[in-house]
Amino acid sequence: MSQGPSAATQRVALSQIAHARSGDKGNASNVGLIANSPALYAVIEQQVTSDRVLAHFRGLQVTSVDRYEVANLNALNFILHDSLGGGGTESLITDAQGKTHGQGLLELMVDVPADLL
Repeated sequence: MSQGPSAATQRVALSQIAHARSGDKGNASNVGLIANSPALYAVIEQQVTSDRVLAHFRGLQVTSVDRYEVANLNALNFILHDSLGGGGTESLITDAQGKTHGQGLLELMVDVPADLL
């Protein structure tokens, strides 16, 4: 993994190299992150860890994040536990159904080899 941006890498938002789909189940969000190519999947697989996703969503008071690799689809799937303030029927937060959490994850910055952009 890159130690930071350099001449050989560029720091970009995930939205430039992947797309996402999210939803909910009870008090948890389910976020699928799909890389735009197998080479870009290798980048996100290495850099988008459960710990980074947990830190990225710290404002939602997520308690833990599970990550599942779906390499044959160039995708990662994340479960954000306790991200919905009790779920759609119990919460007063705007997105109690978790539909925007995919877009939120796409704002995470990663270092990408310049030749892949």
